[in-house]
Amino acid sequence: MAKDILAQIIERKKSEVAALKERTPLDEMKVRARESDPPRNFFRAVTEHAGKRRKTKPPKAHRKSAESSLPSLSRNADMSIIAEIKRKSPSAGWLRDEYRDRNSFDPTIIAKAYHQAGAAAISCLTDEHYFAGNLDYIRTIRNRVSLPVLRKDFIVDPWQMYESRAAGADAVLVIADVLPEGLFVDLLILATELKMTTLVEVHEMDTLLKVRPHIGFPHPGYMLLGINNRNLKTMTTDLSHTLRLVDLVEDHSILVSESGIRTPDDLTKLREHDVSAVLVGEHLMRHKDPGVALSQLIA
Repeated sequence: MAKDILAQIIERKKSEVAALKERTPLDEMKVRARESDPPRNFFRAVTEHAGKRRKTKPPKAHRKSAESSLPSLSRNADMSIIAEIKRKSPSAGWLRDEYRDRNSFDPTIIAKAYHQAGAAAISCLTDEHYFAGNLDYIRTIRNRVSLPVLRKDFIVDPWQMYESRAAGADAVLVIADVLPEGLFVDLLILATELKMTTLVEVHEMDTLLKVRPHIGFPHPGYMLLGINNRNLKTMTTDLSHTLRLVDLVEDHSILVSESGIRTPDDLTKLREHDVSAVLVGEHLMRHKDPGVALSQLIA
């Protein structure tokens, strides 16, 4: 989405949250969050494959040749895939015609297929106006699939963190590009208190540099760092964006490359640059069977 579209989304989201807070005050939402089932460990689910690989990877000088000698399945089977459930987007429109019918759309069918295909975790869009998502999808998926679930939305207020936990989310997306630093830090602290993982998303190098001092704050094990490969001006995706920024991050085990991942070769290229986790949505959701698409991507 272009930057002006992103700004529109954020302004609308602020208005939506203000109205929701009138209906459900913060104190009541805090109670709902406390009464929700304990969160699953999204951070561990995504990083454990990277940790296993680091124990056995060859020295850097020989890494590329050693890995390229492996069959493609073994090269990519240990990638951590955050598989996304998304019906539409402002830039792409409806990803498939059948997704237009909300009554017939069942996110649990897709989540189960992702689980069977080897996903490490699930991401689910919950913004209704621009992405045709629904917050109820989170608990519906979580009740039917054992994988941890990320709420992917536009978090602009701490109230939404409690709302996310009350809805059963194990993790939340935090887009650093759209948040003032003070609010960004407050959200990191609150997520840790709620024992939820944050996937902190950056698009630009300047934002990454601003975020870098806060990596691992306030406690390691609650934050993943996502690099989005989508250019907000042209709406094109370029996998090289992650590769250009990867060396600016000291701990590669927390890195997640987002958007523009379509082929097994894309995964292999990221692994060669020490990136072991990806978030894939649009490519999978355009397929008639998203689970099959995930299996093909991994293999």
